[in-house]
Amino acid sequence: MSYITEYKKKTKNSAKIFAKSLKLHVNGVSHNIRYYEPYPFVVKSSSGKNLIDVDGNKYTDYWMGHWSLILGHGPSKVKEALQKQIEKSWMYGTVNEQTIKLSELISKAVPVAEKIRYVTSGTEATMYAVRLARSVTGKKIIAKIDGGWHGYTSDLLKSVNWPFTESESSGIVNEEKIVSIPYNDLEKSIKILKKYSKNLAGVIIEPVLGGGGCIPATPEYLKGIQEFVHKNNSLFILDEIVTGFRFRYGCLYPTMKLNPDIVTLGKIVGGGMAIGVMCGKKEIMEQADTTGKRKSERSYVGGGTFSANPASMASGFATLSVLKNGKSIYSKINDLGEYARKELSRSFDDKVVVTGKGSLFMTHFVKNGMTEITNAADVAKCDGAALVKYHFKMIAQEGIFFLPGKLGAISNAHSKTDINQMIKASENFP
Repeated sequence: MSYITEYKKKTKNSAKIFAKSLKLHVNGVSHNIRYYEPYPFVVKSSSGKNLIDVDGNKYTDYWMGHWSLILGHGPSKVKEALQKQIEKSWMYGTVNEQTIKLSELISKAVPVAEKIRYVTSGTEATMYAVRLARSVTGKKIIAKIDGGWHGYTSDLLKSVNWPFTESESSGIVNEEKIVSIPYNDLEKSIKILKKYSKNLAGVIIEPVLGGGGCIPATPEYLKGIQEFVHKNNSLFILDEIVTGFRFRYGCLYPTMKLNPDIVTLGKIVGGGMAIGVMCGKKEIMEQADTTGKRKSERSYVGGGTFSANPASMASGFATLSVLKNGKSIYSKINDLGEYARKELSRSFDDKVVVTGKGSLFMTHFVKNGMTEITNAADVAKCDGAALVKYHFKMIAQEGIFFLPGKLGAISNAHSKTDINQMIKASENFP
């Protein structure tokens, strides 16, 4: 029996419901990557490490809400905080104290967060970070990484998927204002940046390339880019939407002794609720202050209707409070991640390279004797179809959920037993 046949047999209700979704929604989904063949199962509920679908199937989840649920699904402290807040209301549209409480936690944990502005998604946070960099420097060009994902903002939707030279979308304008550089290749990156130096507003980089392959940057690479950018009077922007509060209480950049001008956060800091955060040095962030400036002089950073809504603020505060007071969580999940990478590499012999850091990991089916993956171009040389097939086999036969083709995230709700089950299931993959 094929994986697809097995899957269809146990997800009949999902098939019926998703057929309705197809009639109402583009491709049946509201986020492109959530669709996979023959159809995604429909979730009924979640708890701890598990997703439960409408057919009653239970899956051990390694997608974890786009990697945002570091404590697992529905952790008690976060649920209690949300229930308490919702009793008061979940939308004010005005200043609220919950925002201040969350910002106090973030500002103490993230050194560069001298000023903070909330939005409702990581996409918005990076969009505003780019706008702010252009406003502060008076320059127009932004450099990003090949394979770097910073959301659907038109400003940064370039060189995300292979081939990097092909446009990511029709309808995009001013693509010439975005320049792409190769991850972990300092010499080539600097050569490109020098070419555009006179009009370079800033460089935006993920310290771990998330959607591009779960690849950590070398400290030398990040330091070299930062040095060039600052000497050029441009801004160094770190996208820590995935990495912020993922590996430690705070951001990843202080462990590399970096000095970013702007940092974007999201995912974990919202505790499973909609959030985006742009924070940075006071003198830079105050360019977004609308008081006492002509509109042509300021950088307009709006925020949006649902920015800093009390429900997201309460959820984020509860999540960061748990992480702050239970720092053993990080040693637990980081150790589990290291164990998963080691054992997956062993179980597949020389067929895969497993990338990642801490509690994040991704399995790449390599070709032609490849032994190392350092950037998104290397990922493009791997067998992506095999990865999707592997993940789908885990869904169909093993009750283990990875979004097919994407990286895995370990939460505090997972145990070593779960990791061992995942590894054992992987050994059965052809």
